[in-house]
Amino acid sequence: MSLDPTLRRVGAVAITALMLGTAPAALLAETPADTLVIADAIDDIVSLDPHEAFEFSGTDVINNVYNGLIELDPTKPGELLPGLAESWSVADDGVTYTFKMKSGITFASGNPVRAEDAAFSLRRIVKLNKNPAFIITQFGFTPENVDQMIKAEGDTLIVVTDKPYAPTFFYNCLTAQVGAIVDETTVMANEVNGDMGNEWLKQNSAGTGPFILRSYKPNESYVLDAREDYWGGAPALKRVFMRHIPEAATQRLLLEKGDIDVAREMSTVDIEGIAGNADLKVEEDVGGQIYYISMNQKVAPLNNPKVLEAMRWAIDYQGMAGTFLKGQQRVHQAFLPSGYLGALDDTPYSLDIEKAKALLAESGVGPINVSMTVRNVQERMDIAQSIQNTFGQAGITLELKVGDGKEVLQDYRARNHQITLQTWGPDYPDPQTNASTFALNQDNSDEAKLTGSLAWRNAYDPGPLNAMVDAAVQERDSAKRAAMYEEMQRIHRDTSAFVLMFQQTYQTAMRANVMGFDTGGSTDSAAYWQVTK
Repeated sequence: MSLDPTLRRVGAVAITALMLGTAPAALLAETPADTLVIADAIDDIVSLDPHEAFEFSGTDVINNVYNGLIELDPTKPGELLPGLAESWSVADDGVTYTFKMKSGITFASGNPVRAEDAAFSLRRIVKLNKNPAFIITQFGFTPENVDQMIKAEGDTLIVVTDKPYAPTFFYNCLTAQVGAIVDETTVMANEVNGDMGNEWLKQNSAGTGPFILRSYKPNESYVLDAREDYWGGAPALKRVFMRHIPEAATQRLLLEKGDIDVAREMSTVDIEGIAGNADLKVEEDVGGQIYYISMNQKVAPLNNPKVLEAMRWAIDYQGMAGTFLKGQQRVHQAFLPSGYLGALDDTPYSLDIEKAKALLAESGVGPINVSMTVRNVQERMDIAQSIQNTFGQAGITLELKVGDGKEVLQDYRARNHQITLQTWGPDYPDPQTNASTFALNQDNSDEAKLTGSLAWRNAYDPGPLNAMVDAAVQERDSAKRAAMYEEMQRIHRDTSAFVLMFQQTYQTAMRANVMGFDTGGSTDSAAYWQVTK
């Protein structure tokens, strides 16, 4: 949409004022034509270092600021496309992979992209060993061996894994945000005390993507500026301005007034409320996020099998999905999202208070008083309060401990919770992405600090599932592999420390003139570079 020059000047002043936190209400009329203004809850961001970021909001930024060797196109789900590598192959030995780098690509600094940058980046993931590192280290890389297993020779990157895997599994892992290639020269110029530039990259960028990070204010905002010289073609819009506004009603008001272009945390009530407004629209996209509650197995009586089973029957899945979650969540009770190889779509559990009471009686424990941590976002609070109500009917007194996204995640990763309400989204388009987090825990000790494993976070020992996960990831026959994931999901669903509840459907509200906004579906993050207004 073209703007009257006066309106465009007013919009630009308003956005500038917003960035400074001083916007007078009278100026908030319409966003600048060259800027995408988004409202979302971004209090989950811990870091914007691509080799550390592991939260939904942070990986959205990474997806727009960096590229990997192999990329995903949000309009072509699951298809592997050339990123910074123009081609790739695996040798007959099943462990030696080669990647031919594209020529002529530069980082935002102007430095050329080299195979050495790719090698440095993959090694850096392993040596930093932050939360998402397991996506790469699961191929046998350690700080001690990675320099020998990942090398650059001319314009070629050579990677040797510890054993043969299904090749698509390895390639899929490289499409995760942690696979981003960073500018070695710039990053190491900002190294402090051997941190390989980690502290600097928490709030700066050094990538090849369509945008660069201009500014980031925790729990407030971030601004991305478009790269005119981006190798994939300059983005249509010059800037993305993200505002931290977790309240659905506030987002709706700002959207209706024209102060924002996109609202990503609208409630079902507010979505219904804007129906019929010709200036607005709602776009839906099936997401990969799975809503679940999980119980810390270090806490009695949450480690009692009968108590866990009772909890599965003490949740009103259908009631929530049919009311306040309508259109945004659907009942789903397995750890693989629909659409993935081996996904289960049957939903055997439903609200049955009498069955839950009987199971609690069989458990032999007395009155149960436990707490549940929950992020202070309306949808999650609504879910938590519903669970609190039905648990109470069954005889489980549930205290809600509410915090912002960062607080709740830190508590969870430290195994300090009792029960927690969380979501989990796939890191790459392969069933191993969720199997390795929900059903794999090879060292349950506190010292292991396997924070990337949800099983570890809950001190849950999967027992035979560990071997099943390992076998499935090496199986090259797709039909056999699918059957293996189906079997492990049934075991996990009925016996684990998790209660899987919903799979997300994204409902994104936006101004009618916004085109090309894609949330990434179940296998990727939001893409800003293709948006027009």
